[in-house]
Amino acid sequence: MKPRNFVTGMAAAAAALGMASAVSAQDMSEAAAERLAQFERTGETRTCINITQLRSIQPLDDRHFLIEMRNRDTYLNVVSGRCSHAATSNTYLQYSTTGTQLCRGEIVHVIDNGGQGMLSGSCGLGEFERLTPAGEGGSATR
Repeated sequence: MKPRNFVTGMAAAAAALGMASAVSAQDMSEAAAERLAQFERTGETRTCINITQLRSIQPLDDRHFLIEMRNRDTYLNVVSGRCSHAATSNTYLQYSTTGTQLCRGEIVHVIDNGGQGMLSGSCGLGEFERLTPAGEGGSATR
């Protein structure tokens, strides 16, 4: 009897994991998925990036930011929570650091540019996952 319960428990756990990955895929907007289709995820992460090398942070939606560096490296940052209205054309991102690094856990604020610069949302940055252009593969030497 115990082996059957164990197998049933494992099947339930596997189903739950499958649903969790499906939910996280559904969390990504269609526009974000289209933009990210231009890249391959490497699984290579870092906790901080150098601000002096930062070219742009492009919110793809409220949870996914595309980070472009001056050396042409590109990173995906999946923020914790949601940065409400981050990808809206009337907003910009604002952050504050004490050094030259922008790191996981730092808070990014979404500011409404159309009015009086009111706070629209905020979120914490996640890890920075390096992306490579689609077709180049993740093994390219940099």
